[in-house]
Amino acid sequence: MDTDKTTTPEAGPAMESKDDTESFTKVKSKKSQKRKRDQDGADMDTEGPVASKRPQFPPISSDKLRGPTEMRKIPVPAHRYTPLKENWLKIFTPIVENLQLQVRFNLKTRNVEIKTCKETEDIASLTKATDFVRAFILGFQVEDALALIRLDELFLESFDVTDVKPLKGDHLSRAIGRIAGKGGKTKFTIENVTKTRIVLADTKVHLLGSFQNIKMARTAICNLILGSPPSKVYGNIRVVASRTAERF
Repeated sequence: MDTDKTTTPEAGPAMESKDDTESFTKVKSKKSQKRKRDQDGADMDTEGPVASKRPQFPPISSDKLRGPTEMRKIPVPAHRYTPLKENWLKIFTPIVENLQLQVRFNLKTRNVEIKTCKETEDIASLTKATDFVRAFILGFQVEDALALIRLDELFLESFDVTDVKPLKGDHLSRAIGRIAGKGGKTKFTIENVTKTRIVLADTKVHLLGSFQNIKMARTAICNLILGSPPSKVYGNIRVVASRTAERF
């Protein structure tokens, strides 16, 4: 009897464990599923007859490519009427002959109006002509402003002396005098070293040149406004200019 009692408890847990294993379902590993997906994707043909076809569009006519006629207006201040009248042929010729644009001076609105026409080939020519006329009206020579039409890497930049430092009265006039120098010596030196053109119009400073050269000239002028002596400014410009010359 004792032997029967001892054997029955051992058989009970064994039967329960068998039932538990049968009730659980086997789960497939995720690695095997990913491998199957990769294999299926590799076997699929993504490039079919539809993907190989390219859309064919008819060529666009030059009129549609040119777009509608555009016009730009550049206001002319009263003190620039006489120079504009004297140099009108020099301004008129490159805009009409080289850029194929229409230009006129409107006496009622006192604006120089530049307009595209059928002969205009390049869309960017309108912007070039506008920059050219604006540079002349700001005070640059016609020969210097013509470089804006011939070269693509030239820009115009303007800032006020009071933007650098809020000066008034004699302090403002002394700062403008430091920029110009005796007989314009300081301005000419900055122009020659940085290869730019500078126009001083009252408290406004206008710069014409490439981006890097304008940056050098602007820092030199700002140092003069802040009170640095011209000799120190000359030295700094020459160091920066020599470095840029070595790079290129």
